[in-house]
Amino acid sequence: MSDTFQPIELMPAPPRRHPDWIRVRAPFGEEYTRLKGLVRTLDLHTVCQEAMCPNIGECWGAGTLTIMILGDTCTRACRFCAVTTGNPRGIVDVDEPRRVAQAIAALDVNYVVITSVDRDDLPDGGASIFAQTVREIKELAPRTIVEVLTPDFGGDVNSMSKIVDARPEVISQNIETVRRLTYTVRDRRAGYEQTLNILSAVKAQDPTRKTKSAILLGFGETTAEVLETMRDLREHQVDLLAIGQYLRPTDKRRHYPLVEYIHPDVFQHLKDEGMKMGYTYIASGPLVRSSYKAYQAAKLFDR
Repeated sequence: MSDTFQPIELMPAPPRRHPDWIRVRAPFGEEYTRLKGLVRTLDLHTVCQEAMCPNIGECWGAGTLTIMILGDTCTRACRFCAVTTGNPRGIVDVDEPRRVAQAIAALDVNYVVITSVDRDDLPDGGASIFAQTVREIKELAPRTIVEVLTPDFGGDVNSMSKIVDARPEVISQNIETVRRLTYTVRDRRAGYEQTLNILSAVKAQDPTRKTKSAILLGFGETTAEVLETMRDLREHQVDLLAIGQYLRPTDKRRHYPLVEYIHPDVFQHLKDEGMKMGYTYIASGPLVRSSYKAYQAAKLFDR
């Protein structure tokens, strides 16, 4: 990644094989094995498995997992994402919050991330289901720390307000990329300012809630643009940040091309600069995803 932007078509194609720093060890361990068995028994949909996350062994080994609610069909078509796009036609499983909470209680995990597809077909984007899921978890598994990774609800602050009222410890909405690339990487119904405003609205309603976002690298952004994005997030009082490497889901035309692999030294540099900006915690590295080592960040603040 350079500080001088080059058009994507002029950038050299990345190597067919991932560099050494992209590889991970196969998952193993007693806690990983326990969670894997229970997740299968409880018929949970975890992003960890469905997205084939490279960090599944490390996170599950620490008693952390990410659960997807509100179905598997997204109303948007971001070019970095492999989730199925379509029209869920307003279908909602109203019993899902209680079932998820029962499963979390049975799993006895330290930290859970609740996320979902975008549901623009629903009046509140699914916010009420998010909120009810958080409340049910807090009732049945009060020891578990809850993070929500939400859609942007089309910028509707009232929808986000429902979730803030449920008081999850962390509220996250991913900005994904730099301002210049937003409308080519993300669905056009998403927006750079829209994400910033939603995150800012959380703090305006409840300054004690921790907010979080994530940036993917490798789309052709410059270091200067990434640092600008990090500053914009901090100016909107975002506390926690994840920075990771984009890996193209498929070779299909709809998926954004991978422009370059970012060296680990760059990730470390961005982390160092970000901590100077005042972030509470930054996870930055080639294999980092939104929820990577979320349990470590949780140790840095009181519930």
